[in-house]
Amino acid sequence: MQMKIGAIIQARTSSTRLPEKVLKYLPYNSNITVLQQVIRRTKRSKLINDIIVATTNDEKDQKIVKIAEFEKVKWYRGSIDNVLERYYFAATEYKVDLIVRITSDCPCIDWNIIDKIIEFHIDHNSDYTSNTLQRTFPHGLDVEVFSFEVLEEAYYNATKDYEKEHVTPYIHTSNRDKFKICNFEAPEELSAPDIRITLDTEEDYALLCAVFDSLYYKNNFFNTYDIINLFKEKPWLKLINKKVVQKKILDTLEEELKEAIKILDLQDLKRARDFLQRNLLK
Repeated sequence: MQMKIGAIIQARTSSTRLPEKVLKYLPYNSNITVLQQVIRRTKRSKLINDIIVATTNDEKDQKIVKIAEFEKVKWYRGSIDNVLERYYFAATEYKVDLIVRITSDCPCIDWNIIDKIIEFHIDHNSDYTSNTLQRTFPHGLDVEVFSFEVLEEAYYNATKDYEKEHVTPYIHTSNRDKFKICNFEAPEELSAPDIRITLDTEEDYALLCAVFDSLYYKNNFFNTYDIINLFKEKPWLKLINKKVVQKKILDTLEEELKEAIKILDLQDLKRARDFLQRNLLK
């Protein structure tokens, strides 16, 4: 029996830093949403059998369902906060054997990289494979691959809020010694971890608009090579969202305070930064 590979794209309108970000248009003056770009680029994968948009039961997320239906992909509605549960029931409903996790804030997602990670995962008989455990690719080309069995174990055993909110920390962090975990590294020519082409803030959106204005009209399905070359030609693009801090999964209050110090420093809030530093060192 052939293994069914399904991409599950999580999407909601109630994002905290930039509400309705997946409904924003890319390119800026088009009528194509960020979510549609993610779906259309994922469709180009040669290995994925099904695409499922996993959204929430929130009434506002009916907009997400309409986009999924317009793009002729499947959809599932579930918990707002427990994204792990949402993934588990979406995979269960559509009988997915191998899950490819993609988030809807990655409108530059590259189908070539998706397929390479799937192949790598299968070839190495891995439980969990990602290109984010050690960052080598640009932010925004993030792919995770794991089996239904591993997802099911996480669903039944995860207890911490961050394990449920972020889907996979139970696998690659809390129980990393229990599973075979593989990191997929970028080839040298695509190694650019300092490039941020994900969407979380207004600055990110401004950068993505510039990227799409430069590349999309030449080739609707520009790839990672095109993106890397664009940033080589226009290195100033990195300045647009240079001060955006990537959200991280943090276990303790001390880790959160250390991260807060970094953010305060970026914003030149030096007295607040110094206050936290003094109190952390006590």
